[in-house]
Amino acid sequence: MSRKPFLLTFAVLLIVQLACNVPSNSAGTPDTFATLNALYTASALTVQAGGTATPGLPQPTATLEPAQVTSTAGVGTTVPTSKCDAAQFLADVTYPDGSTLAPNTSFIKIWRIKNVGTCTWTTSYALVFFGGDPLSAPSAVALAGSVAPGQYIEIPVTLKSPNSDGNFTGYWKLRNASGALFGIGAQADTAFWVKIKVIGPAYVAYNFAEQYCQGNWSNGNNNLPCPGANNDANGYVIKLNKPQLENGATENQVSLLTVPQDKRNGIVSGQFPAFTVQKGDRFRALVNCQYQATKCNVLFRLDYLNNGQVKTFASWAEAYEGKYYAIDLDLSSLAGETLKFILVVSANGGSNQDYAIWVNPRIVRLGNPPPSLTPSRTPTITQTSTLTLTPTSTFMPTPTFTETPTETPTP
Repeated sequence: MSRKPFLLTFAVLLIVQLACNVPSNSAGTPDTFATLNALYTASALTVQAGGTATPGLPQPTATLEPAQVTSTAGVGTTVPTSKCDAAQFLADVTYPDGSTLAPNTSFIKIWRIKNVGTCTWTTSYALVFFGGDPLSAPSAVALAGSVAPGQYIEIPVTLKSPNSDGNFTGYWKLRNASGALFGIGAQADTAFWVKIKVIGPAYVAYNFAEQYCQGNWSNGNNNLPCPGANNDANGYVIKLNKPQLENGATENQVSLLTVPQDKRNGIVSGQFPAFTVQKGDRFRALVNCQYQATKCNVLFRLDYLNNGQVKTFASWAEAYEGKYYAIDLDLSSLAGETLKFILVVSANGGSNQDYAIWVNPRIVRLGNPPPSLTPSRTPTITQTSTLTLTPTSTFMPTPTFTETPTETPTP
């Protein structure tokens, strides 16, 4: 008997057998296709378990496909297909983060970087600027030698600090011989950096608190005396040598207590003498309310008068919350202008305990202070020599001698 008739006969007998074993049900007839599907499923499970398939049933076929690599990185992130070029940051050999330098100072930053990839870095590889503050850097610095996988290299680059105070950060990566950039991190795409803080020699070009009575103080309608008097309803200004800040601390710096006129949206302002701004000049101060002035709610402003027009340079809202705020403004946008600065404090709504304090308001200028002038003493020396010659011009009388005759005895 051929195989096909045998299989057909077996299938028919199996169906008949199953039909005979199904309990009678007046509500419906047995589902033959469901029964066959159950048998196919049992046969497939037997094959997967390593057993023997039931004769006459088709054996399921298993298709093996290569595993797919799925990236879990965020959108837009490049996932390297190999680890040929990968780096690891080991140390800042020179100038660790936050190092302080003077303005316009050249320095050599050195990173210690390890090759954690599978490809050797050659002298065709280079350190390249990637972003941030360039710090007068070259666009690229070639590696000094080859670095095999597992080795590290110390990479120097000559930089220069800016000509202004502040915090500066420059970002760098490595570039391979094909021009592709790579860096550190799990995906070898993160830049490493240099972070410095520039603080140069500086001096106070003008101190508003020390010269506060040089300013013309007003409440917007009337001029105010300087110094003012405590609790003057028209508003007043008083110099404080050791003010107590909102947080209860005492500051050992000369300050100004400025209290607006006692009315809604009252104001107090002081217009100071003309001042010529230079590039790099900065306005610095702390602003806050006086200690225990719990209802203080004011607006601090730095205005200036230039060519007959008053403009606001910056403003800060302040309410009593136990904190103070440091101000450090770059005035370079006004460089070359001769203008009059105005310190302004206004009540933010109703006036009640609006005791506002400017702590050490001043203009700071980069560089060394100009030499102080020493008065000349030349006129005093000349006058002394003249007086010395005076006695020599006086003629002293000369004594006259008179001859007295002598008597000669006669013999």
